[in-house]
Order: sequence, then structure tokens, then C-alpha cells
Amino acid sequence: MNIFIYSDESGVFDKYHNDYFVFGGLIFLSKDDRDVFSRKYIKAEKDLRSARHYDSSQELKACRISNADKNKLFRATNQVYRFGVVIDQQKVLDRIFRSKKDKQRYLDYVYKMAVKDALIDLMMCEMIKKDDVESLYFFVDEHTTATNGKYELREALEQEFKIGTYNRDYSIFFPPILPSLKTVELFFCDSNSKPLIRAADIVANHIYYLIHQQGDFTNAHIHVIRLP
Repeated sequence: MNIFIYSDESGVFDKYHNDYFVFGGLIFLSKDDRDVFSRKYIKAEKDLRSARHYDSSQELKACRISNADKNKLFRATNQVYRFGVVIDQQKVLDRIFRSKKDKQRYLDYVYKMAVKDALIDLMMCEMIKKDDVESLYFFVDEHTTATNGKYELREALEQEFKIGTYNRDYSIFFPPILPSLKTVELFFCDSNSKPLIRAADIVANHIYYLIHQQGDFTNAHIHVIRLP
């Protein structure tokens, strides 16, 4: 089994000016499922362009369209497994924010924990079997991540899902949750050319909206964890 994970972020990771930071996205359990939904989402965007007269060159990301239109695109993802994580920045240690490297390492940790929890949920729902998963393919918005940052995220994901992690403080080894996993691939994508990254952006923005407006995700039909 091959699993495809598309994600984006919402908010600014800066606790002195912001309370929350969010990762959100979509998980597909086969290439066919991914490709079928991609075509449906492109059609949903096309219909929205036609109804709202958006310019054909305008990327339909959450920051550029109305709340009503964001909700329409979010509803277009209703049949897909949606996941996310909310970081309560006021609870994050101050030292995390002192350097770009520390911030990026923390965000990498949060991201992999969000994906791990989502995969465990899929196992509990019997949508996947841990011994059947052979490949994980991650697709994330490229933003402005430095080359070394991209390498470190790739390494962190491989360590978590393929190799296993070791806690030096307690001398405990945590084996990977997918024992048959052979491949972990990470791709940094331009959302302008990847409709599923734009869909992930809509999911992340919806989580960001919910945490500000409602404080929870009751009836949101998104698998969301909160950290730290």
C-alpha cells in the first residue's frame, strides 16, 4: 500500500504576536484515490472561478478568496481523510523561538507527530493495516524553506516512520509504527501547479479559523491534535 500525504500551514510561528500555528492536510490511501480527487478538486475550483469571475491566473488559496468561497472548497474535500495539528504558541518554551534552526526543528517534530497520530487513527478505524504500508509520499508547500531545512525534515520523517526513534534521556527505543515500510519520500511543491497543495491550504485555513472562532473541532470531521 502506498499512502500520499498533502499538507500546508496557516498562521505565523511567532508567539509574541500570534497565539496559534496550524498544519493541515489530506491523506490518500492509493494513487487512484488521489488522482480521482485531484480531478474533482480542479473541477470545484473551475466552477468557483466561473461563478465568482476570478481571474484565470489567480491561485485560489485561502488568503485570496472570500470566506464563503473557502467554505465551498472545504466542502469539496468532505470525502477525503483530513488531518491537522494546532500549536498553542503560548505554551511553547521561549527558547524554541531563539533561533531559526530551533524553530524549524520544533515544527518538523510537530508535523511528524500530526501525521503519526493520523496514521494511528486510520489503523484504529481499520482503514489501513500497519503491515500493508510500503511507501509514504509527502507533498508540502515549498514556501521559503532553506535547503538544509528540507533535508532535515526528510531525515526526521524517515527516522520516525522507517527507522524508529531513540530517547536518550530514558534510553528507550521507539520502533516505527509501520514495520513493513520501505520508502519515505518528501517533495516540496509549488501550490500554483499542485491542486492538492491548494486543497491542503484550505484545510489548514479552516482549522485555523475554527480554533480562533470556536476553540474546538466538534463536528468538523477533521482529525486534529493539539500541541505542545
